[in-house]
Amino acid sequence: MKKIALLIVVMLSVVLPAAAQTVSQLDGTSKYQLTVGNLCMTVDAGAGAKILSFTCDGKEVISQSTWPETFGSTFWTSPQKEWNWPPVQEYDKKPYEVEQAEGKLVVKSQVSERLKYRIRKEFSADEASKSFVVTYSIINEGQEARKVAPWEITRVVNDGVIFFDAPAESVWPAGLMQFKDAHGVAWYHADAAQQNRKVNADGKGWLAYANNGLLLIKQFEDLDLSQPAPEEAEVQVYVNRGKTYIELESQGAYTLLQPGESLKWTVNWYLVPTQLSAEPSEQLLQQVREVLPK
Repeated sequence: MKKIALLIVVMLSVVLPAAAQTVSQLDGTSKYQLTVGNLCMTVDAGAGAKILSFTCDGKEVISQSTWPETFGSTFWTSPQKEWNWPPVQEYDKKPYEVEQAEGKLVVKSQVSERLKYRIRKEFSADEASKSFVVTYSIINEGQEARKVAPWEITRVVNDGVIFFDAPAESVWPAGLMQFKDAHGVAWYHADAAQQNRKVNADGKGWLAYANNGLLLIKQFEDLDLSQPAPEEAEVQVYVNRGKTYIELESQGAYTLLQPGESLKWTVNWYLVPTQLSAEPSEQLLQQVREVLPK
């Protein structure tokens, strides 16, 4: 019997591999870490459920600035003209309630007193592609039908190169940033101009950023020109003055929500090492194509 029991234990140790993904709460904090393979994502449920960190082999890609509005990755509703500035506190800074923290992290915001939306965020890992899947929901908790679009804002340091699938001449307003065409897509190399600038583009469902030996790729729904909110766009890039920070932004479709209805919008996050310099190249674009699902 002992031999049989030992054999069963050995078989189980071979058949059942160790878990490749985990979700854990950092002791004494409202922060949660999700890991898959060599990737780690940190989310602070107690402060707007922002993504504070995204690393590959311990190497960071997200801005770690300590100034307000210059770090992490956050989520807003679009169009911005409905709330102007500052960001809506219930979505951007106030605590989110944790609904689930096993296997995936699910959190929900308070209802905005002004806009009457609740935000729900779901963070999970895709073991097959070694990536993270972030699904945002906007729930209309008000008594009136309203149109809204989802909007993710990710801050990175002002360095490296940003690129996406669109003609450089279609980026608007024209002339604010020096986008150029190369290898069939639009490229922008970070600069140190002393002014704040923001541009818009109709991309093809992905946005990439290469810097410091890392390649960040965010994949989302590909919209046509009729789908974004008024005066907004599928792909946006904001550059703060000087060598401070850049926002990589993407938006989903402008959607009518009846009272009680909700929309879902998913962004897939990929982060891989790259030996290529942060300059426009066919090889860097090919690396993006190899990472994204066929």
